[in-house]
Amino acid sequence: MVQSKATIQVNAKTSRTTAINPYLFGHFVEDIRDHMEAMLAYPLRDMDFESEDVAYRGLSGSWRPYTNGKSTVYGLEPAAAYHSGHSQMIRLFSDDCAYAGVAQAVAVKQDQQGYALSLYARASIDIKYLLAEIVNRRTGELLGQVRIDLESHDWRAYDVRLRVEQACEQAEFRLYVPAEHPRWLDHVSTGMLWLDHISLLPSGSAGNVRREVMEMTRSLNAGMMRLAGNYISAYHWQQAIGPVHERPCLVNEAWGGWTSKYFGTDEFIAFCRELNVEPLICVNDGSGTPEEAAEWIEYCNGDATTPMGRLRAANGHPEPYGVTYWEIGNEVWGPWQVGHCNAEQFAERYVRFAEAMKAADPSIRLLACGDDKTEGWNATVLARAAEHMDYLTLHLYHGCPRFGMNHQTPAEERFKAIVSYPEWTRETVRQARALIGSSERYAHVKLAITEYNTMYYPNTIRKGLPNEHTLEAAAANAANLNEFIRSSDLVEIGSFSDLVNGWLGGCIRVGDYYADQFRGKSADRTENALKVYGSPTYYVMQAYANSELGYVVESSTDCPSFGVKGPATGPKLDELPILDVVASINKDRNKVTVFIVNRSLDEQLTDVSFGDFAVSGTARLTEITGDHFESYNAAEHPEDVISRVHEVSVERSVVTCLLRPSSVYALEVIANHE
Repeated sequence: MVQSKATIQVNAKTSRTTAINPYLFGHFVEDIRDHMEAMLAYPLRDMDFESEDVAYRGLSGSWRPYTNGKSTVYGLEPAAAYHSGHSQMIRLFSDDCAYAGVAQAVAVKQDQQGYALSLYARASIDIKYLLAEIVNRRTGELLGQVRIDLESHDWRAYDVRLRVEQACEQAEFRLYVPAEHPRWLDHVSTGMLWLDHISLLPSGSAGNVRREVMEMTRSLNAGMMRLAGNYISAYHWQQAIGPVHERPCLVNEAWGGWTSKYFGTDEFIAFCRELNVEPLICVNDGSGTPEEAAEWIEYCNGDATTPMGRLRAANGHPEPYGVTYWEIGNEVWGPWQVGHCNAEQFAERYVRFAEAMKAADPSIRLLACGDDKTEGWNATVLARAAEHMDYLTLHLYHGCPRFGMNHQTPAEERFKAIVSYPEWTRETVRQARALIGSSERYAHVKLAITEYNTMYYPNTIRKGLPNEHTLEAAAANAANLNEFIRSSDLVEIGSFSDLVNGWLGGCIRVGDYYADQFRGKSADRTENALKVYGSPTYYVMQAYANSELGYVVESSTDCPSFGVKGPATGPKLDELPILDVVASINKDRNKVTVFIVNRSLDEQLTDVSFGDFAVSGTARLTEITGDHFESYNAAEHPEDVISRVHEVSVERSVVTCLLRPSSVYALEVIANHE
């Protein structure tokens, strides 16, 4: 049903003086659930044989026996010197006339140049070579094979290329001593193979990141990339630098499983540099020390004559990274956080960290952990530490529980609640603005929304529809971004949660599995594992960040309204405009962009008027829409919701648009005074 015509008036002559910061459209990398597994290009798991035996006697984690020998023995032994995890021992007997090794289910791409196969191994002197191969598990077809000649009885690194003739979702990697290997006389010191590390990396990867993920992230034009999350409060940065084989395998104390040793400081900075985005690093103030944080800054920013700068140079990076933005404290107000404390304790701790970190580099800018839910938290932190901070952080997740809604709530009512996201953000910012404005001591402090997303239900529930990936969620996130822009004189930084997969699913999706907070990816699950695609919110973030924004300009909207019953302590939600609108002019003042979110379940015919800024000509309309407000993208249908660009006419200063239900629009108009 089309409602009565709405009107939007844009006054391009009246703009603010504060520029919109491109860091508003940042993203967030966290070692949580399958985030790293999805983002990084390695198809193998348990590459250092770090996991304990979970299914087969004597085999690590995801590895399985590959042998037809009746006497083959497997065992987990201590890792090689300076390495972590285990070494995988395989004992085979010549009299069996058998093959023996290890195997793991993988999904592989076609790679004519060859996957980089890295192996750290030793063997008894009678074992002269190994075969590494990839086969189709369902058909048995050999997709690629390479021979590895063993050169020493002692530990050695071996690096070869393993060509893969065709992509296969249901493949198996095998490394083994073949049955045709020359036999030996069985004895106490014969027939033994030890494997300490095995990794595969496709030739087209961007460093160790999936090429597809890198390119999709590049298209986001993120501005800033944050490294943080719950795991950071138990993360010691020096354990993830230097040669990867020598980095320890560490349990992820926040989320379970293993912390990725393959994406430490140097890899994160390389990721940011490749994307041309500003890094934001959160330090460990939970189990770490001010001295440790200061050394991290020196590692990133010190020249090669400083102790930590010298260490960075020794790791292959002689030039300082120049990381400006550093965050102290990730949700330390929450009882789930390592180092949880009250506001007074945090303020005292924050000052100690800030002083040590500023001593390492006075030019850095610091973010202090704030909270909009703990009464008095922000007031206490500002009162005791304002002089030591540049930003106060907030995490703004929006979902159904605050409305008393659940899965049984009618979908139309839930829709109204979810798309009221900007009103909640506006109220939170209003309160923070009043607090910051209450004292001259606080006047320099800005806001950083370092995590935000829709979070429909308690994050341990992932049943049925993946709500955070719907068109409805994208409309809510877009309206929230509109509020960020409207508040951009105070809000300078935003970090969407998460970048890839993760607990709410990430705006970039890899594969077909949705992990919840306490359930990781099922073993051997590889259906559609190679598929990389964007969620509806991906296209929202892409459209906003790639628009040419400069300053907020005045706009007014006349449209129907809707209401939703919220808690008494929240913002007023009884009469909300169905169109959430914000407008901006670029720095050259010759292009206006109007972001419009249709927060209704009906089409809305709308006139957008630009006065004498643009009298005639054409305009560019980017539309993010789908067939239904609960439409979502998946590995099997990755383009149900994408962005499409239309050319529309400007006639007598007006663009007329038919806005689809629960959809997002970016309307760009070039100045034309004729």
